Amino acid sequence: MSMEIKILGPGCPKCKTLEKVTREAVAELGLQAEISKEEDIIKIMSYGIMHTPGLVINGKVVLSGQVPSLNQVKEILIKNN
Repeated sequence: MSMEIKILGPGCPKCKTLEKVTREAVAELGLQAEISKEEDIIKIMSYGIMHTPGLVINGKVVLSGQVPSLNQVKEILIKNN
């Protein structure tokens, strides 16, 4: 089953970094995942996060307001797979 991953953020450098690290983690773990970006601030706010970037896996916010390391993202993906 494929995971649905969303990167929440208006396109700031931290948001871009989170997307890059998430794509690397998915590739390294060999996961099947659909990765998309949500840049619409109204839609981002609907997830209830106060600080971007945000990471959403299968509709659940798993991280917000920080840029995790590659290993942290891997741990999050494994836990939420």
